[in-house]
Order: sequence, then C-alpha cells, then structure tokens
Amino acid sequence: MSEEAPINFLLVDDVPQNLEALEALLAADGLRLFKAQSGAQALELMLEHEFALALLDVQMPEMDGFELAEIMRSTERTRAIPIIFLTAVATDEQRRFRGYEAGAVDYLLKPIDTRMLRSKTDVFFELSRQRQTLARQRDALRDTAEQLATTLNRLNAHRDNSPLAIVEFEPDLRLISWTRGAERLFGWSAQAVLGRHAGTIGWMDAETAGAVTRHVAALTLGGEQRDMQVHTVKRIDGAALECEFYYSLLLDHQGRPASVSVQILDITERRRAEETQHLLIGELNHRVKNTLASVQAIAFQTLKGAPSPAEFADKFTGRLQALAQAHSLLSRQTWQSASLSQLVQDQLDLGTIDEGRCSVSGPQVELPPNLALHLALVLHELGTNAAKYGALSNREGHVFIDWRITDDRLLLSWRESGGPAVTPPTRKGFGTVLVERSLLGEGGVVSADYPVEGVHWQFDLPWSPVVVADMGPARLSTGGAAPEPVIYGERLNSHTILEGLDFLVVEDEPLIAFELADVLTDAGARVVGTPSTLDEAVDAVETLAFDAAILDGNLQGAAVDQIAEALDRRGIPFLFLSGYGPEHLPVAFNGRPLLNKPFDRGNLLSLLRHIVEADAPEPLPGRRVAG
Repeated sequence: MSEEAPINFLLVDDVPQNLEALEALLAADGLRLFKAQSGAQALELMLEHEFALALLDVQMPEMDGFELAEIMRSTERTRAIPIIFLTAVATDEQRRFRGYEAGAVDYLLKPIDTRMLRSKTDVFFELSRQRQTLARQRDALRDTAEQLATTLNRLNAHRDNSPLAIVEFEPDLRLISWTRGAERLFGWSAQAVLGRHAGTIGWMDAETAGAVTRHVAALTLGGEQRDMQVHTVKRIDGAALECEFYYSLLLDHQGRPASVSVQILDITERRRAEETQHLLIGELNHRVKNTLASVQAIAFQTLKGAPSPAEFADKFTGRLQALAQAHSLLSRQTWQSASLSQLVQDQLDLGTIDEGRCSVSGPQVELPPNLALHLALVLHELGTNAAKYGALSNREGHVFIDWRITDDRLLLSWRESGGPAVTPPTRKGFGTVLVERSLLGEGGVVSADYPVEGVHWQFDLPWSPVVVADMGPARLSTGGAAPEPVIYGERLNSHTILEGLDFLVVEDEPLIAFELADVLTDAGARVVGTPSTLDEAVDAVETLAFDAAILDGNLQGAAVDQIAEALDRRGIPFLFLSGYGPEHLPVAFNGRPLLNKPFDRGNLLSLLRHIVEADAPEPLPGRRVAG
C-alpha cells in the first residue's frame, strides 16, 4: 500500500505572531500547514494546493476574511474548502451571521480556546483522512473493475472464438451457458437452449444424457473436479458427432456442486482418420507381405528354370523391374488404379519391348491394383519371350498390342508377326505358366494360338471403370519432345563397352553401390569414388576426375540438387538412379535420363554408353584426382 498523503490546512492572518502561534498549536504528524498574511497570498496558495480546512482571520487590510470567503465560494476549485473564522473583535449576532453566510463552518473569538480549536480541526483532519481512504478504495475498485472487465472480455473472446464448444449446465443438466463455439459446432443458438434440459433439445439422446448425469454424480461423490469422457452427440441437422467432454466441476462458497463447465472437442474426423490409418497400415502390411511372397515365388520359379546363374539373374531382375514399375505407377495414383496404356509404356521404357517395332492401340483404361500388378508381369513375360524366341528376335518382326471394351469385359490382344516360324511348345516354362495363370484369380480367361506367322495371345478380363478417352491406333507417348534414341533390348555382355572410362557412383545404400561398382567394373570401367552423403558427394564432384556419374535421387533424406548443379557446371554427363518417380527429382534436371530401382544391368549399361557417347566432355583444365 502507498504512503498516505499529508493533510493540508491553510492559516491566513496578517499578524505573523498569530500564524506562528497557530502553527505551534496545530502541528501534528500527517498535517501540513500553509501560512498566508493576506487574502491575495491565500488565493495563490489555493490555486497550487488542495486544502482540507482554512482558518481565516476576519480583520485584515485590503481584503478581510469575509471578502476572501466570498471569493472562495464563487470559485469551483475552492468552493468546498471548510472555513473557520478567527477574530479578536467583539461582534454581534449580525456579524456572526455574515460569517456563516460567507460559508464558514464555525466562528471563533480570540483569545482562542486551544482545546476547542484543536478539537474542531481534528474533526476536519479525520474527515479528510477518511476521504483519502475512500478515494483510494474507489480507485482500487475502479482498477479492479477495469481488470475484471478486461479479463471478462478476454474470456468471452476465447469462449466465442475457441474451436471448442464450451457448455455449462447444472448437475441436473439444465443448460445455463452455451457459447458461440457451441452454436457453430452443434447449430442451436444460445437463446434456443438456455434453461432447457440437455436431453430434451435433440443434442443428447437418453442414453448419453444418462451417462453424463451419472458421470457428474460420480465426480461429485469422488471429490474429483476434472475429468474427460467421450460421448456421441448430435448436430441440429441430426448428424452424429463423436466428442471429447472435458469436465470441470464448479463449487459454490460452501463447497457444494453449483454447475459443470464442459469444454467439448469434436474428434469425429480424427477418429475417422485413425480408423483409416489403421486400415491403411493393415493394407500396407498385407500388400508388402503379398509382394514379398510374389518375389519369393518369382525367384524360386525363375531359379528352377534357369540353366545358369547369369540366365537366372537376367530373368529375375527383369521380372522384378516389371513388378517395381507397376508399384510405382500405382503409388502415383495412391493405389486406386493404374492406366493400361502406362503399363505398356513402362515396358517400352524398360526395354522389354522394342518401341520401334511395336504398335499399340486401345481406349484409355484404368485397372484395379491387383490386376495391374499381374498384367505388368504378363506384359514383361510376353515381351521377354518375343525378344528371345519370337517376333523381336530378328530384325523384321513386329508386335501388335490392342484392347477394347465389350460388355464390361476388357479384351486384350498380343499378336506377333514377322518372326521365326512358330511351332506350338512341347513344354511350358515358368514364363508361360505365369502368363496363363496370373490373370485367372482376377476372373480372366487366357488363350494362346500358335499360327506359323506368329504367336497370338488373347485375354478376356472383367472390367468396370469408365473409358476416359480413345487413344486411336497410334504409338504410345508420354508427351513432350521425343527423347534421344536409346538402344534397348540387346544383350550387353561385352566387357569392353565402357573400357577406359572413369565413373563416380553417388549412392547411400552400400549394397546398391557395390552392385553398381560391380557392373561398371565388368564393363571395363573404373569407379573413382562411391560417396554416400551430400557433403562427400559435393567434395568428390569438385575434386575427383571422372567421365560420367550415376546419381542417386535422394541421399539419406537430402535432395541432390546441389550435386546435379555441380556436375552440370563441370559439363559431366550423369543419369539418375532412384526408387522415386521423376516428380521427386531436381526440377531443373528432369530431362536427364532416369533409371528406376531395381535396375537391369543391360539397361544401365545402355544408358551409360548413350550419355558418354552423346555428352562426352573435353577434359577440363585443372581437373585432378584428390589423393
């Protein structure tokens, strides 16, 4: 608490000795005495200070006490100052009356009775002190009221703008508060619900209202004042909302339950998201296990039919790539569907089918995930067989792929011509069995004819999506400028196709880096470094001498834009090797060749030979080998 301000008294007398006597008589703690020897001097002091009492001598030259009192009463600032007249002149009642008329509260004759004067002035001292106390209390109350108003405004703003619905009800569920958040969430206005039972407005059904009532009673009996429960309530339109009720039990001054304040959070979407996430995790687990089982079956069956480890590696890698491409395509469509035309295009991009010797036609068709995966393997097997034994095994053969929709059935045809004379097979290998049986589980019918001019496969599959557009009898294209021709489909077993060239392999997976180095070494090249982090790669690009690079699309979660820019500045050709699609690679370099993981050795060597032949840079001055 601040110190009390002193009380001011004004003493006015033209005789200095009288002023000194009054000052000695009235001196007290907390009292400050101001002295004036004339009316004019007194008026000046009253303009500067607040006074609780003025003691005026009546007889003064120029302006007597009566005149000074009249001036004081005519001025707003001094009108309320109490006045006690002091005089040594005998007076009659008329003169005394004039003093009271001028505003005096008392009229004392000299010589003054000191006890009487002290008693009277003490009254005004105490009155002034009480006024100070009241003023302080008034100011404190005003400050408190302003603070409460500010706090209330903040609380109301929070209640009105909060995403939570804040509701208050009595223990019997009669609603006594319904915020704007509750209006927004549930639809009822405060006017429509206040004073009514929560179970009678359509917000809670009888079961929920009973559960809330029992929970409030349990809070009361258990002595707990806070808790959370999940309840299902309804909007005004009848929609059900699952909500978290955060209870706060409010007590009266006797400690008895007065009301319950509830903050309500709508968790309907969160619960749906959690359920969806749970389903997605289960679906992901299912798909991963199915994929691993498929890979296991492919590996085992390929191994059974492979006459040599090299043949096994070639066939197994190709089938794995076909599966991986289909997975990438489905991932881009969030595993909802895959385009049949894109499945065919992926096989052309992989080199399984020679793009220049293949004609494709058919409407735009979206396939469900499982059918897309199986059909990707089928297309790969057919392309591989055509390249090894059929129409694509010579220079004149051609493959025709077309499909149409008839009566909710997808009719797909694979026809070869111009290849070696065809004779029906005497035994079925795993590839033929895979083609025949992959689509049976999808409700498909597969048949094969073996006319001498070329094998003809026909697939009759169930189909329900809508045809989007007709491609017409044209070659497939991914749009944009035609890419540089790349030699696909040939067997690149030569150990000298990259003879004498130096390569930088930027890859964060050690096994993949080892595999890449092995491929390059077998092809006659030399690997000058295999950095696996962003910093290592940047340093290697700046300090090592090499002819071309293989760049992973992502290094331990870090983008590789900086490395691609450094390679580009030095004029060093490179290709991307990534498990991501082109949309996740550096935008400025989306025209660079991309090979998806898992990769085929032959396709990798073809792409590398192409980029070093097309973009082989002149040796840069100052190129050096670190260390």
